[in-house]
Amino acid sequence: MPFIRLSPLLTLFTLLLLAGCASKEITTVPASSVQAGISMERALILSHAQQAIGTPYRFGGNTPEGLDCSGLVEMTYRAAGIRVPRTADDQFRALPSVDAPRPGDLLFFGDGAKATHVGIYGGNRQMIHAPGSGRAVVSVPLDVDYWNQRFLGAASPAP
Repeated sequence: MPFIRLSPLLTLFTLLLLAGCASKEITTVPASSVQAGISMERALILSHAQQAIGTPYRFGGNTPEGLDCSGLVEMTYRAAGIRVPRTADDQFRALPSVDAPRPGDLLFFGDGAKATHVGIYGGNRQMIHAPGSGRAVVSVPLDVDYWNQRFLGAASPAP
């Protein structure tokens, strides 16, 4: 079988092309660092997000009767006394970003630069979110290609 030798320029181009296809991985703060202290606001956010599990999805909903993804965020943050914008993209653009989310922080997903989905980081690489029509609020693992391929960034509006 003949050996094909690639030129250094072709090799570099191939590596750059492959790197461009790589997705942005969701990096979180290790659980041991988080347990050292969590604010009362974060505890309230997580408590209300946990209580929302099982709530049916409703487009535009931000009450216990029905929630969409950004409505879940708005409702849980409101319960902790923190105001956030109403839509996922407005939240993504307005709230302070972080490199490694802690429990209670927001995780944004989408295509390109527009956030089309948001969830609440629950710790232990789990996210609480309202997935869409016909479904209910759930907690899901972040170690799924679907989330990593669409991850835009994280924000931390809570102290």
